[in-house]
Amino acid sequence: QVPVVESGGGRVPPGGSLRLSCVWFGPLFSNMAMGWFRQAPGKQRELVATITGRNFVKYVDSVQGRFFISRDDTLNTVYLQMTSLQPEDTANYYCNRMSEDVSSPLDSWGQGTWVTVSS
Repeated sequence: QVPVVESGGGRVPPGGSLRLSCVWFGPLFSNMAMGWFRQAPGKQRELVATITGRNFVKYVDSVQGRFFISRDDTLNTVYLQMTSLQPEDTANYYCNRMSEDVSSPLDSWGQGTWVTVSS
């Protein structure tokens, strides 16, 4: 059983914003590193942003300064605020628990949430 549910995707014009949410249904969320990934049609899934249990964040270069990852440990939720969206950001976005070195996903993939950037 997949321990996360992603939501918040939709269709926005270029330059628009969206906030994605990922709820974790397992234990010990506050200790975990979490990551947001995306997979565009015909492409491999890529890691977009990560956040550790101590709120250390990291981004792939293509979203640096436009996407912002955060977490609310009281709600077992991690967010991805996306701004200045571009057509190349169109993808299905997934979240996952990350390994201790914050390099690899640990769990099965959920359904994700689709983001389409188009005028």
